[in-house]
Amino acid sequence: MIKGVKGSLLAAVSLALVGCAATGKDTASASDKPAEKPAKFNKDPYPSTYKPYPGQVTAVRNVTIFDGEGGRIENGTVLLAEGKVEAIGGPDTPIPADIAVFDGTGKFLTPGVIDIHSHLGDYPSPSVDAHSDGNEATSPTTPEVWSEHSVWPQDPGFSRALANGGVTSLQILPGSANLMGGRSITLKNVPSRTVQGMKFPGAPYGLKMACGENPKRVYGGKGRAPSTRMGNFAVNRATWAKAAAYKKKMDDGKAVDRDLAMETLAGVLAGEILVHNHCYRADEMALVIDMSKEFGYKVSTFHHAVESYKIADILAKEGICSAMWADWWGFKMEAYDSVPENIPLVYKAGACTIVHSDDANQIQRLNQEAAKARAAGRRIGIDVSDEVAWTWLSYNPAKALGIADRTGSLKPGKMADVVLWNGNPFSAYTRPEKVWIDGALMFDAMDPKRRPVSDFELGQPGEGDVK
Repeated sequence: MIKGVKGSLLAAVSLALVGCAATGKDTASASDKPAEKPAKFNKDPYPSTYKPYPGQVTAVRNVTIFDGEGGRIENGTVLLAEGKVEAIGGPDTPIPADIAVFDGTGKFLTPGVIDIHSHLGDYPSPSVDAHSDGNEATSPTTPEVWSEHSVWPQDPGFSRALANGGVTSLQILPGSANLMGGRSITLKNVPSRTVQGMKFPGAPYGLKMACGENPKRVYGGKGRAPSTRMGNFAVNRATWAKAAAYKKKMDDGKAVDRDLAMETLAGVLAGEILVHNHCYRADEMALVIDMSKEFGYKVSTFHHAVESYKIADILAKEGICSAMWADWWGFKMEAYDSVPENIPLVYKAGACTIVHSDDANQIQRLNQEAAKARAAGRRIGIDVSDEVAWTWLSYNPAKALGIADRTGSLKPGKMADVVLWNGNPFSAYTRPEKVWIDGALMFDAMDPKRRPVSDFELGQPGEGDVK
């Protein structure tokens, strides 16, 4: 019973009995009284406490700019003020007096990289059993668990992703042992004592789902369902049917016993929580699309998606993104039929194209992963420009996470999440020189005082030493 409903009903019964005893007359029947509406659940019980770090008005000029939405400006200027992009343009863009000005001659400026698939904090470094908190592998469906409740903010991987990869925002997902692994969370990549202090304000939650081999191996190995792909779908459909009935009761104003798993799935069915589906094979992605239509939800993104190239036209029609690797393949059967041209082929079909990591090391070089995909595309005649390829790293993941109205591109009024690279960011020799998050300079390769070090690393031999 929802908190408050049971107590109020008991109180009403008590008052009715008292009234009968005192007056000797029947009181009004319950049907004559307005029905009490069930209590509403708090949809955000762990709200973001994120506040941008202090910044200053800053300009970067004489720099090549990729704006994140496919635009390019040579000899450009960007002005950052009060945590936002104040202005962006060519060399004639006005620069106020008495502000911090950086010369970007020979350098490149982009929106910060957004990794849509990370397990930092849930599988932090050092990688030991005590830190393995990403898979609640005790039931094939666990939508009641939230990845943020496992995030360790001191994970050294966060600062390494910032300094080496220019990552300014990232989605932390549960693992893929389960068909429904739980809620994901989007974070700003800033040092914080608490996960709420990193939580991207107003970003939608996600639901991590998984197809194929992982759930059937984990639970089939325990002698329980699902042990086959048809078992995967049967368990999924039964769970969605239960969620649909739960949501209908809530929509009809009926009291329901609080169920954390059903709350998450009802949020998906209401369009408030985005589905991020780990899925490799094209046939299974097509089946998932059919299942989503059966129950009335939408898949935001297929993750890993090594066979997206086979159904890229369907993905484009359905408005579903693919978050892909450049060349990880063959480590299991469902990852076998990949091609290095997967990313450019999905792009050519007009589908939403994203480069992701799923790895604590690869998150530090997503720009290079995108470069490898571009090279594979060129070999088959798909030539994607630098500025358009950057959409795979910032604007498209922002769209898939529901935050593109605030970040992912360099447009006036958007968050000043910006990276200054010391060369072309698609070169293996290029590194971030400076990284701003909400206009605050969070990393500066030229200033030892602006190199973030995890709290955990302080005092560790050979770790976090800044010369």
